[in-house]
Amino acid sequence: MTTVADILKSKSIRTVHTIEAAASALDAVKRMTDANVGALVVLDQGQVIGILSERDCARKVILSARAAAQTPVREIMSAPVLVVQSSRTNDECMALMTENRLRHLPVVDDRRLVGMVSIGDLVKQAVADQRFVIEQLEHYISGDRG
Repeated sequence: MTTVADILKSKSIRTVHTIEAAASALDAVKRMTDANVGALVVLDQGQVIGILSERDCARKVILSARAAAQTPVREIMSAPVLVVQSSRTNDECMALMTENRLRHLPVVDDRRLVGMVSIGDLVKQAVADQRFVIEQLEHYISGDRG
């Protein structure tokens, strides 16, 4: 079974983009834009306390006609945030994300943020795992055991 640790190792970009809870929504949108990501892990004194997505900004700032420069991230972030340990499997994370309608899961080991997986990361790995099984079955059926 593929674990989150395996997925994190295979990612070409391992940077986890974060923002402090006291930062403004405007700063968060700028950071997401600069990093070309759809979500930021929200930290307070180094601890994960929430997650902020583009969807949060659109719904809780723009549609509410709030001033992005004056709206703190802590007021619009999604919290509490579900996190996973790197030992969790791809299947477990996919089930968790589907059940809770999530697109991103911060990965926390020993109370330390070690990565983030997206639904895209999980689907990509699931496809790779299935491709491997199919290739093995094809070799078995054709008698090619080498």
